[in-house]
Amino acid sequence: MRSPERQQFRLPTGRVMSFVTAGEASKPPILLLHGFPSSSRTFRDIIPGLAGVAQVIAPDLPGFGESDVLPAPSFGTFAEMISLLLEHLGIGPRYVYLHDFGAPVGFEIAMRAPEAVLGLVIQNANAHATGQGPAWAATQAFWRNPSRENEAEATAHLTFEGIRAQYVAGVPDDIACQIQSDRWEEDWRVMQLPGRIETQRALIADYGNYVSKFGAIADYLACHQPASLMVWGRHDPFFDLREILSWMEALPRTEAHILDGGHFLLETHAAVATRLIAEFLIDNR
Repeated sequence: MRSPERQQFRLPTGRVMSFVTAGEASKPPILLLHGFPSSSRTFRDIIPGLAGVAQVIAPDLPGFGESDVLPAPSFGTFAEMISLLLEHLGIGPRYVYLHDFGAPVGFEIAMRAPEAVLGLVIQNANAHATGQGPAWAATQAFWRNPSRENEAEATAHLTFEGIRAQYVAGVPDDIACQIQSDRWEEDWRVMQLPGRIETQRALIADYGNYVSKFGAIADYLACHQPASLMVWGRHDPFFDLREILSWMEALPRTEAHILDGGHFLLETHAAVATRLIAEFLIDNR
């Protein structure tokens, strides 16, 4: 079994995408797509366990982690760049792990080539309007009217405290205390590098375009019914619990596990998530 290894891929733009690989090429691939505001570090505690049953590919999205920023960041462009990475690595049909911002990227990739999707692992990833509770009001107002004032409200969380909240907001104290502060401290350090805040602002705006595709995503799920596993942190203040039911209605054969964690579930529940995902990959070969 090949241990986790960080590599670099030079994009056609000349920018560099950083990614982690692990496992053997003879195993079914799984593409791990992280969310805001982290990187492939999100998966550091599950990659070693998954490497025994899968070929793992975990990129840092452009402008996150160790990957360079792009001149015009968007989820569609991210999907194009990751598709090039998969082609470079010779990756065929694969499982796709969707988390937060990873969902718009993953669906772009999946819907362009449905036959290349072996299944989905869904972890606190939004694909339905039901997931957008009251916390989304400012962002929705910005999408309707992208004024300077509305943009300021929609991007007010791009602060150190806002980054910390991604990890611990809404999470019971006995669970939140298990998450080390260096997680959000590193995310904030990276976000202060040149071009990173601008990337986040662009993606917040572009997420509105992703929401407009929910109907097409529903059609994709209804038509293809990919094998699916849900591992969901129930104490997520950003994606309403109703999103869980919407996923289960869209994919009625999904195996759902609602765990006692937050938006960054793997910070506290990596061991159980690794076991569930490994079993899912084995059972769906």
